[in-house]
Amino acid sequence: MTWWRDGVLYQIYPRSWRDANGDGVGDLEGILERLDYLAWLGVDGIWLNPTFPSPNADWGYDVADYLAVDPELGTTGQLERLVAEAGRRGIRVLLDLVPNHTSIAHPWFRERPDYYVWSERPNNWLSAFGGPAWTFDPERGRYYLHDFLPEQPDLDWWNEDVRREFDAILRHWFDRGVAGFRIDVAHRIVKDRFLRDNPPVTPDDHPHVQRLGQRQTYTANQPEVHEVFRRWRRIADAYDPPRLLLGETYVLDPHELAQFYGAGDELDLALNFSFLHEPFEAAALRQAVEATEAALPAHAWPVWHGSNHDVSRLPTRWCGGDDAKVRCALLLLLTLRGTALLYYGDEIGMRDVTVPAERRLDRVGRDRCRTPMQWDASAGAGFTSAPERAWLPIGRDPAHTVEAQRGDPGSLLELCRAAIALRRRSADLRRGAYATVPAPEGVWVFRRGERTLVALNLSSREVEVEAPAARVVLATAREREGERVQRGIRLGPWSGAVVETGERA
Repeated sequence: MTWWRDGVLYQIYPRSWRDANGDGVGDLEGILERLDYLAWLGVDGIWLNPTFPSPNADWGYDVADYLAVDPELGTTGQLERLVAEAGRRGIRVLLDLVPNHTSIAHPWFRERPDYYVWSERPNNWLSAFGGPAWTFDPERGRYYLHDFLPEQPDLDWWNEDVRREFDAILRHWFDRGVAGFRIDVAHRIVKDRFLRDNPPVTPDDHPHVQRLGQRQTYTANQPEVHEVFRRWRRIADAYDPPRLLLGETYVLDPHELAQFYGAGDELDLALNFSFLHEPFEAAALRQAVEATEAALPAHAWPVWHGSNHDVSRLPTRWCGGDDAKVRCALLLLLTLRGTALLYYGDEIGMRDVTVPAERRLDRVGRDRCRTPMQWDASAGAGFTSAPERAWLPIGRDPAHTVEAQRGDPGSLLELCRAAIALRRRSADLRRGAYATVPAPEGVWVFRRGERTLVALNLSSREVEVEAPAARVVLATAREREGERVQRGIRLGPWSGAVVETGERA
């Protein structure tokens, strides 16, 4: 069983994790300083948002050099030391690869225009960030494609030279000990060769598709994208141990999601956005999980997350700032069959932070979920010694800091740590099959493996769940742990428990 199947991944936005040099921007040295915290929490791998040099039109997702480190974050030597020091603690490091587009400042854009998608007459494709996806370049006398900002021209993945460039990029970082890549907009990198118009949305389309303004028939999920991932799989598998390929697969049909696993020869993990976009309700989330379980082939392994750098944080979006609901969300993420992915701050219930108009940096409004990590209640939140220079506003929430919660057995942080520890020692939770168990409305009960039952009351009323001869091994109400039940377990509003059943209970 590979490490990432058994493990928990933790996403770090480097600019917001820890500022070691007092310039207001988080850096690699700051991550190094907090590796012991991650080891204490129990995570197995960290995914770093982009570390490459960038003009920051899209905050690292406009890459100007794939083979270097952004000087504002540190040096290649520091990144290599981070990989080594994390490895000593049993933690692997994933980088964020952005293969769909580069920065317009990347030398390729002027030196190798054939690497990009051009058109004499633009079609109807729209940018995911709004407006037409084409911009006229006076120097070339043609329009170039950009799925996102005009400063992010799209690469032409029909060009074999582009494919060879990325073969070399993967090997460059794998040779330096990087455990794998999270692949940005993995589903979009290959476009329709004939640049055909996309059809309009319909009232039956998912709200996310409607927000894009048109169906992505010719701008996403092209069959040829799987050629790229099979090629990368061969490169990743040539290393010992094989490197991890984690795709940002923004598809909403679980059968389309399943295609990114191929026959076990493409991505290792494909991020599940249909789950992330559901409301925090038992029926909706359960149906998303059941649909995924039914669609994935036997070799495929799911991955679940509730927050990331592009969406409102789960304590805000799912839970409305209610810590009881956050406790249920953490318990859920860490007990489903599959790899769990936490976003920095999830473990302390960190909320979105309101960013005044004059401090906003991201053009599409994602600053609120990217603010500095709240280590303590000081002016700099333990993030920086120069709070007046912090690149984004620091949240003021004394109850939701690492310092306030560490060592408090009733805290979100300690619950999260206990859930990770339980997962590590429970074969059922690591590898056991998932099976839905009938439950009252608003309640989600599922079995993992032979002896483990997870019960979540996502409602405002008290309920009783059948669990004969069971022992509570983890609960959102921590004082219940060790409790033995014979016929059922009573759960208060917005609470949950993991129980072990059978004679040994």
